[in-house]
Amino acid sequence: MRLTRIHAGPVLDFFTPDFTTRLDLPLAGTAIAAGFPSPAEEYLDLALDLNKELIKHPAATFYARVKGDSMVDAGIQDGDLLVIDKALEPKEGAIAVCYLDGEFTVKRLAVREEGVYLMPANAEFKPIRITEENEFLVWGIVAYVIHKPR
Repeated sequence: MRLTRIHAGPVLDFFTPDFTTRLDLPLAGTAIAAGFPSPAEEYLDLALDLNKELIKHPAATFYARVKGDSMVDAGIQDGDLLVIDKALEPKEGAIAVCYLDGEFTVKRLAVREEGVYLMPANAEFKPIRITEENEFLVWGIVAYVIHKPR
């Protein structure tokens, strides 16, 4: 799938996917054990199109490449690719891409009695409390994280 860069920033680079292409990849006909090995089947009999698997709302889906490590304890690492769905509703605990005071960031949403917070997933970073003085928008919800094994 080709991506078109639509924004480059200090924390996230944004891309739009190209839905005009289709690439069916072979899918094993059985689950792969993550514990003890299971007998392998010698054939692949299903096909998988990642566009159909990962994208539920094509007109509202974007990708972003992560820069930084504020979300490493949530499994989001520098260089990972986020699948962001703008059609999903923000909710407590969701990992969101937010526009805050002129810049994009990715954090977990936390709603408290005293207000809304953007919570990092790295003890080296502090939560960000959203106030009336902030220019703030939940831009989209992270639907999937794609990363290479480290």
